Amino acid sequence: MTTSSTRSIATRAWGKRIVFLGTAIAILLGIFGATTHKPMLLRDPEQIASKFDSTVLEAAGKIDLEFQTHWADQGLRPAPKAPWNAVARRISLGMVGNGLSLEEYRSLEKIPEDQRVGWWTEYLLKDRRWADQFAERFARATVGTSEGPFLIYRRRKYVDWLADRFEENMPYDQIAHRILVARGSWTDSPEVNFLTATMDENNDSKPDAVRLAGRTSRAFLAMRIDCLQCHNDYLGNVRFPTTQPADDGQDPQYTLRTGQQKDFHQLAAYFGSVRMENPFSGLKEDGQAYRTKYLNAQVETDVEASVPFQQQWCGYQPSNRQGLADWVTHPMNRAFARATVNRVWAILAGRPLVQPIDDIPAQGPYPPGLEALADDFIKHRYDLKRLVRVIIATGVYQIDSQWSQGDSSQIEQIDESYEKSWALFPMSQLRPEQMAATVHQACRLKTIDASSSILSQLELYGGVNDFTMAYGSRGEDEFAEQSVTIPQRLLIMNGEFLSERIGNNPIMNAATRIAGLASDDTTAVRTAFLSTLNRPASAQELEVFTQRLRGKRGDGRSRELGNLFWVLLNSSEFQWNH
Repeated sequence: MTTSSTRSIATRAWGKRIVFLGTAIAILLGIFGATTHKPMLLRDPEQIASKFDSTVLEAAGKIDLEFQTHWADQGLRPAPKAPWNAVARRISLGMVGNGLSLEEYRSLEKIPEDQRVGWWTEYLLKDRRWADQFAERFARATVGTSEGPFLIYRRRKYVDWLADRFEENMPYDQIAHRILVARGSWTDSPEVNFLTATMDENNDSKPDAVRLAGRTSRAFLAMRIDCLQCHNDYLGNVRFPTTQPADDGQDPQYTLRTGQQKDFHQLAAYFGSVRMENPFSGLKEDGQAYRTKYLNAQVETDVEASVPFQQQWCGYQPSNRQGLADWVTHPMNRAFARATVNRVWAILAGRPLVQPIDDIPAQGPYPPGLEALADDFIKHRYDLKRLVRVIIATGVYQIDSQWSQGDSSQIEQIDESYEKSWALFPMSQLRPEQMAATVHQACRLKTIDASSSILSQLELYGGVNDFTMAYGSRGEDEFAEQSVTIPQRLLIMNGEFLSERIGNNPIMNAATRIAGLASDDTTAVRTAFLSTLNRPASAQELEVFTQRLRGKRGDGRSRELGNLFWVLLNSSEFQWNH
């Protein structure tokens, strides 16, 4: 073998080694990137406003004044302001779907106490998680929870599209407008999934106009007019306002009329001409008339698209979906603003101002705060971020859910009327996905957000989905009051979801890591309370649980911390928003 051949073989061998070494380094870097938390919390904290601006505080003050007047009329004395950590937990549950992580709690402690609520609100409004959370809540109202027909519907793309719009703070009337006039492909134009969610392959490639009329009225106007599909509303439960000219030039005066069957089907007719002839081009208007058989009629008749009141709000195109979208989002159509305000309040507080959430009477009466919030929402061009700020800035939102123990000045009998009037913050059970996400976050020391490793995010996503499937989702009626069943309680107490997260795992689980890192028993107990309940432990709680840790070492100490986590995560305090 020649010298040149030997050198060529050696060169190829070194080339293979370099390629192998480069591949190995790339794989290791990929694994490191996928498993490493990239801390972003408190990045440039000085750039985050620590107080609400004066216009937000002014709007919040008007709302508080309405509630104070209502409480005085009812003879109710409101509870005091809640501790800052209780309000911060409410905000976190509402905006991102889980409680605070230990990392987030410690970061908030560094902010002056009187600035923590404002700072935390602004921080989360800069976090993608709030947009994802709100997008899922609004998606449940507009397209439901079903995955629908696979070939022509992509729920995830619709939710992501909503989240992108919320993150960029597109005015909500523009978002609703784009949803209602959507056409094209469900992949290229994700908003069109509002229509394709109702499609059935056996329905001549047309969306279900009846379902779309119901969803439009409920999700965007909070009007339950489904009963008008089959008959006139003889009972008078559904009423529409009709404007009469005002003699003095002031705001129009409203009279009421009973809903008619045609009101529903004329709304459905807006969607009756939508058709998909070619899956690649998506949905288009085919010009065909919507037909239905009215009550006591012998044959079907063509139905002309129209709105139940104030047709002039439709602009120049009253008979197509552009006109419908103009009508729904018109500034004078206060039902649109009321529906949005009521839903955002429910997302943040766990309970809407008006229950059921999608059934606000067109003629009132309205609870305190609703009309003032609607006014501010319209005035500021349907700014969802501002609406969030105004609600959180109110004293009503920051009120305590109980009277402080030992408060001898409280002599009234506290009953359900206090919660209904928001003189106490009404407690509500965490929704299934909130429960799963809050348990998972409590059992991890680091915040699980966009800066977390891919594996951490996938673990959260998969765990929440699996738990919700086993526990049972509330579906579209997620804000309806429901009691927890015995099997659901047993799933939390004895299921694998919790046991896997409090078991002896020094890499992942907070209980094991606290047991190994805490300098003493008192610190360990305090840290466990902050991680789970997002509040400091009381003196009595410290005494009881530190005694159980006393003298424990190694695995025994880890198991005892896991037991403490189990107790706290199964407590009513943890499983309720309060």
